[in-house]
Amino acid sequence: MKKKIVLSLGGSIIIPKEVDYKFLNKFKETLRKNYGKYQFVVVCGGGIIARKYITALKKQGKSLKEQSLAGIRATRMNALFMTQFFGKEANETLPKDMKEVRSNLKQNKVVFCGALRYADNETSDGTAAKLAHFLKADFVNLSNVSGLYSANPKTHKNAKFIPKITWDDFEKRALKIKYKPGQHFVLDQKAAVIIKEHKIKTYLIGPDMSNMLKILKSDSFHGTLIYG
Repeated sequence: MKKKIVLSLGGSIIIPKEVDYKFLNKFKETLRKNYGKYQFVVVCGGGIIARKYITALKKQGKSLKEQSLAGIRATRMNALFMTQFFGKEANETLPKDMKEVRSNLKQNKVVFCGALRYADNETSDGTAAKLAHFLKADFVNLSNVSGLYSANPKTHKNAKFIPKITWDDFEKRALKIKYKPGQHFVLDQKAAVIIKEHKIKTYLIGPDMSNMLKILKSDSFHGTLIYG
């Protein structure tokens, strides 16, 4: 029986400003090489598109829920694009709940979705963490940073890289940050609570697909492991 892996694919690496064709092609090749041993569920983030919608609605004084719903629609648009990019290997339509994701896995090598439904204070990372628990799968988060740092490495030159952290310590770190729709933190607060509660082994890596391959082969990789 093939092992299931849930990937949270950040919108910021699907479309940084323009569609990153080079990365997406490498991502597709990486998954394709591993269809023999793995089934993949990919939860797409909203990225820059979501943040533009959210910023505009915030200026209009719209509620956090309305801002989040706009972000959710962006995640689904990105997911639909990814199903087209992968073609026959992937699902044609987007699943609406976790049972549909599981059902789609029976017919497809990879299943893409966005955020499945609205939940308070949650991004697509939370959806991915819930799916990892539901499917009894390991969880890999891909973003535009190579893992967890002591501070945002894009704004703090002296930020220290953290290669390993416990579920407890990661949750404490995540919950210190106030949630906001479209936030940039490497993994959202809801996901931090879920992976701790259900003891889900979680990997945080950047867009370098050699690290994804190493994880799939159980080799050492450059990124952050959350466990224990």
